[in-house]
Amino acid sequence: MHSIGIDIGGTKIAGALVDANGNILQESKVPSPADSADGLVAAVVDLVQDLSLNRSILGVGVAAAGFIDAAAANVIYAPNLNWRNEPLKNRLQSKIDFPVVIENDANAAGWAEYRYGAGRGYKHMTMLTIGTGVGGAIIVDGRVLRGGFGVAGELGHMRVVPDGLPCGCGQNGCLESYGSGTALLKSARALANSADPAGARLRELEATAGELSGAQVYQAIVEGDPGALRLLEQLGTHLGRAIASLSAILDPEVVVIGGGVSAAGELLLGPIRDAYQRNLPARGFRPELELKVAELVNDAGVVGAADLARVAFG
Repeated sequence: MHSIGIDIGGTKIAGALVDANGNILQESKVPSPADSADGLVAAVVDLVQDLSLNRSILGVGVAAAGFIDAAAANVIYAPNLNWRNEPLKNRLQSKIDFPVVIENDANAAGWAEYRYGAGRGYKHMTMLTIGTGVGGAIIVDGRVLRGGFGVAGELGHMRVVPDGLPCGCGQNGCLESYGSGTALLKSARALANSADPAGARLRELEATAGELSGAQVYQAIVEGDPGALRLLEQLGTHLGRAIASLSAILDPEVVVIGGGVSAAGELLLGPIRDAYQRNLPARGFRPELELKVAELVNDAGVVGAADLARVAFG
């Protein structure tokens, strides 16, 4: 039997029919009516109905950005979707004929990498998703670590710089403010608008486009621009220091780096690895983890959500 994975984002909702080996058999995407809880539920129901037509379905996994409670039923807080204590599972279950499980989107993506991607063959994996923010997922002995209240794994909100930059969570100095794609773009714009000669190429790209975007920063990185590479190294250094601290707490065998910034590959992994090794407690007297780039990219959310439904209801 197959399962269905749904990944609810701020701009789109993706759905996929997934087999027992993590292969996508059918997929569909619709715009996300982020300002309407009723509209979101209706869109998810329509996707499930479309994907389940003439199929035997084991269950439906729904991944959403935000805090999911320990019962895997209610969205406690989802900033981009304006959900507060939303009983999402019950609302969907009343309209869908198959059993439903709700999961945090980063946990779902991490589970997909653990089962079918860069984390295959390991029992203890941590994933950092470097995109607009910094998402996280922790797999311990083959299980997603969800915590006592269901909201474990918010790795982007480790405070890494005392009294540092403000973060959207309301605190200051979080990893997300230094190690995300958003942070990289802010740093690039600041460099481009400075008198520093290292910002010359970024200034050229900004002048051509009118406003510097993430795509142009990535272009500068691929070109080997020294200014852009310096910023990427700074970002990787913050991530590597955080991973060294996570090693002392979680002792993962592998850390998987996903999200849009991971497209930089070894240009990002190199600085992360260097900072991790420099900051690893008791280095030389303990095993060192592997660093890998995520493999499933944009499919991780739907594949992970579908597989979590298979685990829950299989």
